[in-house]
Amino acid sequence: MTRIITVANQKGGVGKTTSTVNIAAAIAQAGHRVLVIDMDPQGNASTALGVAHHEGTPSVYEVLSGELTLADVIAECPDIPGLWAAPATIDLAGAEIELVAQVAREYRLRRAIDTLLAGQDFDYVFLDCPPSLGLLTLNGLVAAREVLLPIQCEYYALEGLSQLLRTVDMVRTHLNPDLAVSAILLTMYDGRTRLASQVADEVRTHFGAQVLATVIPRSVRVSEAPSYGQTVVTYDPTSSGALAYREAAAQVVEMAPSGISTGLSTDI
Repeated sequence: MTRIITVANQKGGVGKTTSTVNIAAAIAQAGHRVLVIDMDPQGNASTALGVAHHEGTPSVYEVLSGELTLADVIAECPDIPGLWAAPATIDLAGAEIELVAQVAREYRLRRAIDTLLAGQDFDYVFLDCPPSLGLLTLNGLVAAREVLLPIQCEYYALEGLSQLLRTVDMVRTHLNPDLAVSAILLTMYDGRTRLASQVADEVRTHFGAQVLATVIPRSVRVSEAPSYGQTVVTYDPTSSGALAYREAAAQVVEMAPSGISTGLSTDI
């Protein structure tokens, strides 16, 4: 069964897109067929994966509006065989408003993915959601079976996490009973600061085994890679960031979906 994983956090700047593309790239390098669906109008995931997303490019917007299928818009990434991407363009910013009046608007992406998987085989599908809890993120949560939460190792990152977990619970109750938070990834970890260690300890105390053992360190190479249209695992494979993302990807692969807990506490 294809594992469909939404990477979500309504707070911006927590390493959500960076984590999506690098984990996806590392899994593809291990021999799996992986698809990344860029749900963010900024198109940062599309940039990092080296796929075109300029205005006029067939994109996720046309998929959600019903004009095209996912098979029409996906493109293989130039640097990594087996890694595919459905790009996002700025047009996607209007989808939130345009879909409001549509019937079954929350299920648009889910139906598009089901149609794609009926004709093509992918081992993993990653959904990179925008930093909000709007209709685009809701489509991502309804389409997925798992949620990966990146959390920045700073105090503000913990604020708003309860709201996100309540949203996941709401979606599971009313729209997608198969949804569960499968993993939490600690990002932007700076071992020189006491605060980073405190935040990491607090997250591990609340969520236990659902927090991946690997933490992603702050790394200049991770920040540089997108400007070259690459992920850090191809831009500088021996850097600390690339090694950390490979370890995190291996841990995501090892997680059995059937063993996911659905009873996360929302008391942060």
